[in-house]
Amino acid sequence: MKLHADKADRYAITAYGADWIAVNGERHTRSLLLSATEGATPWDCHRFADLTAAHFDQLLQPLTEPPELVLLGSGSRLRFVRPALLQGLMARRIGVETMDTGAACRTYNILAGEGRRVVAALLLGD
Repeated sequence: MKLHADKADRYAITAYGADWIAVNGERHTRSLLLSATEGATPWDCHRFADLTAAHFDQLLQPLTEPPELVLLGSGSRLRFVRPALLQGLMARRIGVETMDTGAACRTYNILAGEGRRVVAALLLGD
């Protein structure tokens, strides 16, 4: 599916498929973290079953300011993370929404386009 960004000065998801995501036209084929202001970075989690609390702590490392919300794209289908894995984010009062990766891509673009401090943690495939 092709998507169109509202603002050129932000990182936006411009297209996605079952095993890839394009950010500002650059194609990624591995799981990634995406911030509207900081851009895309590889996320070292390849499968939903491999998620740990450390993966969620990693979301905050490349950012200059913490997000209001984390969108977790759980892969090709909706799956929910055990709450214990999200304790670090919840302790910092950072919201977490889980959805399949396609829905997370679309939601990310809407929130980032509104200027919200959102991070998308996107798992591919699986």
